[in-house]
Parts: sequence; structure tokens; C-alpha cells
Amino acid sequence: MDLTFTEFNILCALARRPGMVFTRYQIVDMVHGDDYLVTDRAVDVQMVGIRKKLGRCGAYIETVRGVGYRFKE
Repeated sequence: MDLTFTEFNILCALARRPGMVFTRYQIVDMVHGDDYLVTDRAVDVQMVGIRKKLGRCGAYIETVRGVGYRFKE
């Protein structure tokens, strides 16, 4: 599977804590650090790319409406 550096780091961050919900800003902080400026929409775009590349396994990444994302337990 061909993931970008950022996609790989996001996937690893979510998979390390299955079931835990992370806000978009927490995801950015885990991947880039707290001084990295990015819109929450950019995280959504990354998630779409990750899910697409994972195919059927993309369903393991759940959107928690109004909050963020989590990796299924």
C-alpha cells in the first residue's frame, strides 16, 4: 500500500489507541506538533485519502460526527 508520510503517521496514531476518539486538532498535534497550522478540513481530506487507499479496511476508521475520528476496536 502506498501511503504518504502524513497518511502513515495519522493511521499509526489512530491505530495505537483503538476506540479512542481524537479531534482533528489532536490528530494534527500528534502528527506535526502543536505549532503546525492547518485547517480541520485538511484532516478530513487526509482521511478520505487513507480510507480510499485502505479499500475495504478503510471502514476501520470511523468518523465521530462533530468530534473527530477513531480507529475501530
